[in-house]
Amino acid sequence: MFEGQPQSEIDARRQRDPEFKALYERHQKLNKKCMDAELGVLPIDSSTLGQMKREKLLAKQRLLRLFESSSPAH
Repeated sequence: MFEGQPQSEIDARRQRDPEFKALYERHQKLNKKCMDAELGVLPIDSSTLGQMKREKLLAKQRLLRLFESSSPAH
């Protein structure tokens, strides 16, 4: 999700920012559910899968905005 960013920076942000941590964990859960659904491990209808993908995308966009707003270059 954070291509080119050291995992240590992501982990540090998760430790100091509760909102970032919650969004990150939400994104991870949605990502796993979407992958499981696509693999057929999680029985789910296409409408629900589409909604989960949209939620995942929104969480990712918010995470990226939060991360970029706190980076030293901005």
